[in-house]
Amino acid sequence: MDKKQFIEVSKSLTNQTRLKILEWLKKPDENFPPHPTLGHFDFGVCGTFIQKKTEMSQSTISTYLNNMEKCELLISTRKGKWTYFKRNEKTIEDYIEYLK
Repeated sequence: MDKKQFIEVSKSLTNQTRLKILEWLKKPDENFPPHPTLGHFDFGVCGTFIQKKTEMSQSTISTYLNNMEKCELLISTRKGKWTYFKRNEKTIEDYIEYLK
């Protein structure tokens, strides 16, 4: 992880909702229902479910998720008209290592 990415990840983590999203995605099966068309969390959690859990507007959550994807905290996968998000454990590990 370079200094620029470290700064962007740090900025992302200063937002309480983005931090909650990362916490929820750590154990998706405990925090979200599986998407009906998939029935599993292999690709992560549907963005719609994340938006509903936060009780924030779709545009705000979309901005948050895009920011988190841009700094590589999240990995997104598009399946049909749905986008799924999961944690990027490598980036999280790299961030912790950078702090050390």
